[in-house]
Formats: sequence, C-alpha cells, structure tokens
Amino acid sequence: MEKIKKLPDAEFDIMQLAWANEPPITTSEIMKHLGTKREWKIQTVVSLMQRLSEKGFLRSEKHGKERTYFPVISREEYLKFETGSFLGRFHNNSFLNLVATVYDDESLSDDDIEGLLKWTKELKERRGR
Repeated sequence: MEKIKKLPDAEFDIMQLAWANEPPITTSEIMKHLGTKREWKIQTVVSLMQRLSEKGFLRSEKHGKERTYFPVISREEYLKFETGSFLGRFHNNSFLNLVATVYDDESLSDDDIEGLLKWTKELKERRGR
C-alpha cells in the first residue's frame, strides 16, 4: 500500500464505523448508521466504499450479491498519521507548541495539566533518563 493520505470527512465517517464494528461491514450497515443522517443514497455509499478500497483503507469480498468490507488500515495507524500531519503543518512538529497553543486558549483544565505532567514523567522514566 502507498503512503496514507488524508480522508475527506465522508470517507472518515465510514472508516469510523468500520473501525468501531466487528468486521466485516456492509453498505447496508453504513446506510443504516449514516445514510439517513447524511442523506446519502445507496449509490453514494457504494462509491465511497469503492474509493476507500482503491485507496487501500478497505479490502472487499463479494458474497453473492453483497460485498463485505474489512479495514486494512487500523484506526491507530490513521490517527497517528493525522496527528503527525497536524503537528507538522500547524505546530512545526513541536508538541510543546501544540500544548502552548491549547494552554494559551485556556482549554486545559488543572486535571489536564496534572495528567500531562504525570505522563511526561512516566515517559521520561521509561526512556531511562
């Protein structure tokens, strides 16, 4: 598979369902969960699933008239890619810049700060420093 690429929102919504449910997933299940919410027609879902297969996110198998889909890329792999992309694009690959932005916006609670301090201490101890 080629390098992971950013997914449009509609495709990401489908992948969220694929990751959250026991594989395989079908177009019928996507329609049940997202179709009415997004006002999609079945052909829209079929097209989105086909695109996700072409991009290497899903693998499909045909069973009679129905296709089933299996995630190829895990949620963790994709989130790692997205987070790294975001960090590079908006924060010059600096975790400290990210935290400073969130802190300056007063979005961090005292519990968040304590948790971050604990996490960094544990990380430092695991690295043996």
